[in-house]
Amino acid sequence: MFFYSFLSFLKEIRETRYKFNKQITNKMAITKEQKKIIVKNLADKFSKSKIAVFTGFQRLKVSESEELRNKLREENIDYRVTKKTLIKTGLGKSDLKNVELPKLEGSVATAFGYDDEATAAKLINDFSKTNKNLVVLGGLMNGQFVSASKIKILAKLPNREQMLAQTVSAIQAPISGFANVLSGSIRNLVGVLTNIAEGKK
Repeated sequence: MFFYSFLSFLKEIRETRYKFNKQITNKMAITKEQKKIIVKNLADKFSKSKIAVFTGFQRLKVSESEELRNKLREENIDYRVTKKTLIKTGLGKSDLKNVELPKLEGSVATAFGYDDEATAAKLINDFSKTNKNLVVLGGLMNGQFVSASKIKILAKLPNREQMLAQTVSAIQAPISGFANVLSGSIRNLVGVLTNIAEGKK
């Protein structure tokens, strides 16, 4: 009698656990309408951003993630954790729809930089140096995918404010020598430095 009662008890536990897991899954699942909103938001961010940096964060602690998010927010950089399928769909509906995105390993978060190309790369790269659980996976810039190594090269360049400050400090030099600095963008400088770096390999 005790044996059958025990079996019945175990069955009730299994059924209760199944119902609980199903409820959690239903709460976590997003509706088609929610997916459409997420995809639209991602498409807008990809279209408006000057750079998008992909990061792997699978082992990053919640406190570390919040610390990074706060640092990025201070520089007008959005940091979004999204399923890779939605990232690809959002990218396909953006101005960068022709970009071929390679396979990104693990859970992915994207940092969208709107003001310049260097700041997001620098903040992500610097944070990854002290938090090994954050991995730079690559990014999007100039309408193409760039590798993690190029993101790290970009991180060493001055951001827009630093470039302006350097230009002002050298204002007494011949104008012709700084015309390109004033009119050019960080984007062009990145291309030159990347080519130089690749040429030295």
